[in-house]
Amino acid sequence: MADNRIEFRNVTKRFPARTPVGKPVTAVQNVSVAIRDGEVVALIGPSGCGKSTLLNMGSGLYLPSAGEVLVDGQRVTAPNPQVAFMLQKDLLLPWRTILQNAALGLEIRGMPAGECRKRAGALLTKCHLSGFENHYPHQLSGGMRQRAALARTLAIDPVVLLMDEPFSALDAQTKMVLQQDLARTLAAENKTALLITHDLVESIVLADRILVMSARPGTIIDEIVIDDLPDRSNPMVRRRSPRVGDYATRLMELLHIRDKTEAEAI
Repeated sequence: MADNRIEFRNVTKRFPARTPVGKPVTAVQNVSVAIRDGEVVALIGPSGCGKSTLLNMGSGLYLPSAGEVLVDGQRVTAPNPQVAFMLQKDLLLPWRTILQNAALGLEIRGMPAGECRKRAGALLTKCHLSGFENHYPHQLSGGMRQRAALARTLAIDPVVLLMDEPFSALDAQTKMVLQQDLARTLAAENKTALLITHDLVESIVLADRILVMSARPGTIIDEIVIDDLPDRSNPMVRRRSPRVGDYATRLMELLHIRDKTEAEAI
């Protein structure tokens, strides 16, 4: 097993001009990041700095214009079945039950129906959805749907989880509950994750490290190691540490945030 589960080596991504008179856009430039087995890394930066572009390259949906991405030491050249992607929207299929949605990836991989149901059902229980297996997405709250999306993501037992603001559409209370669920699950299963978030406190309470990106073309301008807070498997406890405010202040300085209004716009 590779020490680094996912690695970006001197990665640059350029997009061609959209119109004849337009100019090509360099989304990210010369980014190098290595994430170890079982590590959770948060990625923050201004809107449009290329955070999602990095995740798309990590999953194999985009190929870098220069550099390379590796998962378990193997170069990523196409969508990678070892990598799971969780987005802001749950994207549950409305005509399938919650159990059927959670089992979707397993079905696509050819797992027998009985095993699909068993594994998906066990993950729904872990995600506090026991008893809702036969409900449809429209019958669940936003938080419950996002739990179902997490169960679907974990069902395929990915090597790496890529998460693009998975809780940004939820209210503050529901978000904290799901942060707790996610943190416990990642710790219990020793999962490796790269998380994009605009919520500075979320990055502090969920991650081992925080990478800060510049404005486009995005580059890594700083790395903050979270090494003096309680274990990240319990974000509620982490939130109570006075050091959270110190980390948030440092992140705001790096992002040139001067007040609360600006912080909310990041």
